[in-house]
Amino acid sequence: MDDSTGSHLSVVVDLSPTQWHLSGHSSNAYPLALNSFLSQLLVFLNAHLASKHENTLAVFGAFPGKSVMLYSSIDQESDTTMQMDSNSYLAFKVVDSVIVRKIRDELDALMDNEEEAPCGLVGALTKALCYVNRVALASTISSDNTSQPLEATSPTDPRILILSVSPDLTTSYIPIMNAIFSAQKLKVAVDACQIYGTDSVFLQQAAHLTGGSYISLERRDALLQYLIMSFLSPPSIRKVLSVPTQDRVDFRAACFCHKNIIDIGFVCSVCLSIFCQPVPVCSTCRTKFPMKILQRLNASKPLLSQTNGSVQRTPSSSQPPTPSRTGSVAPSASTRNGDTTSYQLPHSASIGQASSNGANGARQGSG
Repeated sequence: MDDSTGSHLSVVVDLSPTQWHLSGHSSNAYPLALNSFLSQLLVFLNAHLASKHENTLAVFGAFPGKSVMLYSSIDQESDTTMQMDSNSYLAFKVVDSVIVRKIRDELDALMDNEEEAPCGLVGALTKALCYVNRVALASTISSDNTSQPLEATSPTDPRILILSVSPDLTTSYIPIMNAIFSAQKLKVAVDACQIYGTDSVFLQQAAHLTGGSYISLERRDALLQYLIMSFLSPPSIRKVLSVPTQDRVDFRAACFCHKNIIDIGFVCSVCLSIFCQPVPVCSTCRTKFPMKILQRLNASKPLLSQTNGSVQRTPSSSQPPTPSRTGSVAPSASTRNGDTTSYQLPHSASIGQASSNGANGARQGSG
């Protein structure tokens, strides 16, 4: 990265009241309330601005059912009503006061029935990408115009940091994937930090596909240390630093029919839509599949279910078995609940041999 340019950071903060109430409950091993989280987050944001004068910052809040831009160092208007404090740096005080005030106003404006709405994390991520694209276009236009010098605040090496406390919303799989592809095209690294709850499948994929880092906190009382050690340095400097990396990535997808996260799916050969069951007509592109292919796929379903039955933890029932949900780096490794039991789908040539061997064994046993 050029020494004369800064780094841009857009932070997407999950501000779901319900999830933060659960995170701060005293029954947790390491409870983290919203006010404690904000105090540590503001220190991290100020550290980013203090690391270089040309660095820029934007903060987006993901509230139930909507997303709001909380702060922008480029578009920030001067506040004449703010009182001067000789014991604080003015730029840091502006960041702290603006973000806290807007979060308080948005939370106070929420109705009781709105608190249960899904968190607008995808909308906040999309706004962050649009903001990065707008600023990049503005800096490009100003650099092409020879009559005006390039502004010192034009951001380079942009990245987005997502701080989440909510579980994955399966209906947001397609919008998140679209955002990931947009980030790849803009060369924007997406970092993700799961502060509370189980690992996020979609955020793992977002960080992996864009060259970012994903961390699931084990000790929430050390949040500030995680943020500074893992996410403070820009991607260009991380090449020479030892930053945390993902040992395993959950590449499971959500089916287009029921929006469920699946291990084994059936993909349309035309539009690449994913389904949990073989369908005669693709609901996305309306492609019709031959009946022979459907019969072959339906015949392979019980075999696939029996193959994955060794990692299932629920007893079998009278209903047809379904593939177990096991997140993995590759189809040959299971990572559910830390389990690393290896399994492989049988080769097509061995299916007939297995059935014939079973039949011969049955004859010998009966004889």
